[in-house]
This record gives sequence, C-alpha cells and structure tokens, in this order.
Amino acid sequence: MTATIRALVVDDQPMARDRLVSLLGGEPDVEVIGTCAAGAEAVASIRAARPDLVFLDMQMPELDGLAVVETIGVERMPLTIFVTAYDEYAVRAFEAQAIDYLLKPFARPRFQQALERARRQLERQRRAALSEQLLSVVSALRGHAAPRRRIMVKSSGRIVFVDLDGIDWAEAEGNYVRLHAGAESHVLRQTMAELLAALNDERFVRIHRSRLVNVARIDELRVHGGGECDVVLRTGVRLGVSRSARETLQRRLATPPSAL
Repeated sequence: MTATIRALVVDDQPMARDRLVSLLGGEPDVEVIGTCAAGAEAVASIRAARPDLVFLDMQMPELDGLAVVETIGVERMPLTIFVTAYDEYAVRAFEAQAIDYLLKPFARPRFQQALERARRQLERQRRAALSEQLLSVVSALRGHAAPRRRIMVKSSGRIVFVDLDGIDWAEAEGNYVRLHAGAESHVLRQTMAELLAALNDERFVRIHRSRLVNVARIDELRVHGGGECDVVLRTGVRLGVSRSARETLQRRLATPPSAL
C-alpha cells in the first residue's frame, strides 16, 4: 500500500493556490493538509504540521520562498517544489535543494512530472528510515541475546550439535562450510558469509575470503618472506592470512603492528 503524501501549498495568489489544490486533488496518494498565503504563515505551518512535501511560491511579499527555507533551515525543510513565474529563479531553487520547480503557467503533465520526482525521493527516504530502524532493533536484540554456545549441523539424517568453543577453524567449500573441530569435521549447508552473520561472535575472525579461525585456538603467528603471515593453531594446522585480513587479526589479538 502506497503511503499518503501530506502536502502543503504556499502561494500568495488565490488562483495559483486553488490550481495546485485542484491538481493535487486528482492524486489518490496525496492529502493537502493546508494552504498558506504568506511566508510567515508557511513557516508556522511547516513547523507545526511537518508536511512531507511543500509547493512553495518563490515570490511573496515580506518573506519569500527562499527566506522561508532559510528560516526553517535547509536540513529541516520537507521536500520542496518551488513555484515561480520567472525562469531565472530556477538556479536559486536548486541551490536551495528543491526537488524540482514549476514555472508558471505550467500544464498538468509538468506538474505530474515534478510530483513523481517527489514520490521517488520520499520512497527512498522512507526505505532508508526503515532500514535504520531495523538495524537498531537487530542491534538491541543482539545486545540482550545470550551468547550462542552451539551450532546445529544436519548430516545423513542426523542433527549434530557442535560446541563453538571446540571449533578450531572453518573453510568454505563452494556454497558449504566445513567446520574443523579437533579430529572431526562437519559440513554445514551455509555459505561463509551466512555463517559469519549467524555467529556474530567475537570468538571467530576471518583470516581469508574462504577461512575463519577460532581466536582462542591460535597458538602462534609466523611471518615469512614478503611480509606474508600464517597462523598456527593448537592442533598444529598452519593457515595463511590474507593481506586484507591481517590488520583485523592484529586488532583481535591485541598484537602491536610492529610485532608483525
């Protein structure tokens, strides 16, 4: 369902206001929440009603359209479509970060073009706001969730629960991941990226595009020619560290960069 666009019409000429209200009345997703005949009235309405979209006349006595924007503040202005009878105001309109401008007299197709641009911009803003809200909820839930202790692996009609502390390292095998836990290994039907997202666990660090290790299972780091670096696990397994992952590994191990 399309969200309703709450629009405010600001113009000191009654006929111009009526024309915009009439055009907006033909748009099912738009609600005209008010009209204003002066700049000061517009400032008060914008602050009180917080519309999504403003059709703002640029030439008004005492407080013109640009002064309205300056009074409210560009960063706090709703999406704005300037309305002007003079073409030279177009550049100033876009300098004020208007989504579009309408040059009087304008036809319905040009009005609808400007309104469609506003629709697209509002949709992008709403999606961004929803994404931010979702990320906040996820972060809050993760902060209150109990640490994960085991991971479930389906194998040959069985379900095996593998302790995270017992996992030494993992490697990608196409769209699967092989978990190495001591002398045992288990194939997990997830990609490496999906596993990392599911774990969200400080115990593990990615040392290569196709490998991650349990930090607690690292026994030593070894540097060899050309600045290459390997980790040696307690099991004796030696794994290469990619250059892009080296800095992250250093931070996780709290090892001074000069030591490597």
